[in-house]
Amino acid sequence: MKAFIISDNTDSLLGMKMAGIKGLLAHTKDEVIKALEDIKNNEEVGIIIITEKAANLIPEELNQMKLSKSGPLIIEMPDRHGSIRGDDYIAKYMKESIGLKI
Repeated sequence: MKAFIISDNTDSLLGMKMAGIKGLLAHTKDEVIKALEDIKNNEEVGIIIITEKAANLIPEELNQMKLSKSGPLIIEMPDRHGSIRGDDYIAKYMKESIGLKI
């Protein structure tokens, strides 16, 4: 099983390539959708890593892929500038999900 990254910036792509993960740059909605279509049909790819900014271009398509029982695992990651979700994203998520306040 291989991983593949779809990044909106060269720094994240270069860093993942240095770790041995192949990928490509995608700056527009059409580029991201085309990349996802090409990758999800590749049976060697088990994990698709996508930067948060690229993922925000196609939220509906990503949700459909995440909810389907077939296809690779999709992971959203922040780029080198940090998460766009904020510093306390996980704490807010836990509070909304199960009511646990940290």
